[in-house]
Amino acid sequence: AVQAGADVIHGTALGLGERSGNAPLDQTLVNLKLMGAIDNDLTLLGEYVRKAHAYTGVPLPRNYPVFGDDAFETGTGVHASAVIKAMRKGDHWLADRVYSGVPAGDFGLQQRIRIGHMAGRSNIIHWLEQRGREASDDLVAHLFEVAKSQRRLMEDDEVEAAIADYESAS
Repeated sequence: AVQAGADVIHGTALGLGERSGNAPLDQTLVNLKLMGAIDNDLTLLGEYVRKAHAYTGVPLPRNYPVFGDDAFETGTGVHASAVIKAMRKGDHWLADRVYSGVPAGDFGLQQRIRIGHMAGRSNIIHWLEQRGREASDDLVAHLFEVAKSQRRLMEDDEVEAAIADYESAS
C-alpha cells in the first residue's frame, strides 16, 4: 500500500485487531525501514513490542521476527567468529550485517553470541569476556567439552553451572 502511494496505513499490536488481515505494526515499521520508505529512529520499537506482549498477554515466540529471543543470536562457531571479529575491530555496522539481513542496531538490539554443540572456541571466549571472566585455556576446554555434549544452545545459567563445576574440581 505504501509503495502504491497510500498516505495512511493501519496496523495492530502483535496482530490484535477487530478483523483478520491487519498487519502487526512492528513488522510493518521494520519492513518500511528496510525498504527505505521511512528513516525514523526505531530503536525503541522493541520496548513497544515487549510492552504490548506484557499488557495483552499475546505470546511472543522465541522465533518472532526481529524481536523474538532468537532473532539476533548465534551459537554456530563460523557465524559467531565472523560477528566477533567485526565487533573486535569496532565495526558494529558489519557485525550487524555479516549474517543478518536485518541490522539489530537499527532496532535498539544487538547480536548475542551463545554457547552450544555447534559453538567454537571463539563463542566461549567471547561469552566469558562479556561477563568479565578470564578465558583460561583449561576453562575454555572444559566449556567446549560440556557444550559439545549438548544437543542445543545452553542457557546462561547452565554455562554458569558448568563454570562452577570446573572451579570446584580445580
